[in-house]
Formats: sequence, C-alpha cells, structure tokens
Amino acid sequence: MTLQVKDVMGLVAIAVRPEATFAELVATMRHFKVGAVAVIDAEGRPIGMVSQDDLLLKEIDIPESGRLFESRARRREYDRAAGMTAGQIMSSPALTVTRQTPVRQAARLMHTHRIRQLPVIDAASGKIAGTVHQADLLKVFIRPAADVLADVTGAVISLGADPRALTITVESGVVRIEGRLARRSQIAALVEAGRRIEGVVDLDADLTYDHDDLVRISPVHL
Repeated sequence: MTLQVKDVMGLVAIAVRPEATFAELVATMRHFKVGAVAVIDAEGRPIGMVSQDDLLLKEIDIPESGRLFESRARRREYDRAAGMTAGQIMSSPALTVTRQTPVRQAARLMHTHRIRQLPVIDAASGKIAGTVHQADLLKVFIRPAADVLADVTGAVISLGADPRALTITVESGVVRIEGRLARRSQIAALVEAGRRIEGVVDLDADLTYDHDDLVRISPVHL
C-alpha cells in the first residue's frame, strides 16, 4: 500500500492573506508553532510562502555597499525582507502537494527544498485544504508491524513466490526475510519491492534459490 498525504496530513490550513502584517505573521507562526505559513489569494489558492528565515532577515543589517557582492538571489531575499506585508515578504510560487501525493514524494520535496511543511491543495480547485508537516510524514515509519507484514507478503505473492516457503519478521520497521525462492532473480526483485513499502526502514534478506536464471550461457563458436 502506498500511503498518500491525505493519510497523514493535518486538516488545519495554516495560511494568511497577502495584506497580513509582519506582526500578524509572527503571531500566526507562534500560535500554530510552525516555521512557515502559506499566503493565499482571495480564492484560497496558495501564491507564496513566508518562513521564519524570511522574517529573521529583517534583523540582518547589511549595508547597501555590502549587497553588491551578494548573489542576485540573495539580493532578492533582502528586498523581500524590507517588505511589511506577507505579499511583499513571501517567496513565490508556493510549493504545494495534493491529498493524493505519495508520502515519499512529499518527503523528497521537503528534503530537496529544506522545508518542514507544505500546503496541501485540492487537486481540482487548487484551494488550500490543509497542511502536512515533516513530523506527519514520519508517521509512515511507525506503521503497525502487522500492516507492514501484510504488504511484504503481498509483494512476495506478486512476484509469483510462495510466502509459505519464507519466514518474514518485522520489528521496529526492520524487515527480515529468510527462506528459499524458485529463481535467483526473485531475490533482488523482492528486496527492491520490500524496501519501497511504506514503513520499511531497512530490509535484511537471507535467501537461497532453486534455479539460477541469471547465468548467461556463452555462445559456442565453431
């Protein structure tokens, strides 16, 4: 089973309008204990994000002469920091996910962009529907062992193998598979499929096989 954002997200949409003041931004972040808020338009669609880092830039006193040696992107950050409303301070466009986005994809997006939360939008309307936090995504690693075991067993069956020939255990997200498979190629396929299962932290396989279907027979030249 592939977990989606809808399975772990929070239903509170943490967002402000573009005219929200600096003080309102700070108050919103403190109230919800978050490091960023989405900025939404009149229709409720995210148009940007304001983070704590954006707000803290106001505390950095960089003389105009010093800015000449900064990158263009960094100068844009300073220009945004000079703003007084969410619309002036925000970075745009907003990074978003939908309810149907796989949890792994959302986690990868957060890691790539070094952010800890994402607005969740309705796929049809584009309106904000909630917020998913980094801590929410970690829920996949505390799935019940029985659920993980069921998914691993399903992966075994999908490869045409007999789960009765295997011993599968799950402990703290670590899966161990022991036993015998019909073909050597099934070992790598099972390990790959198992590691893709939500909630699997690591997979250890001690497997043998009946037939080596990976052996290549060299052609005989006459």
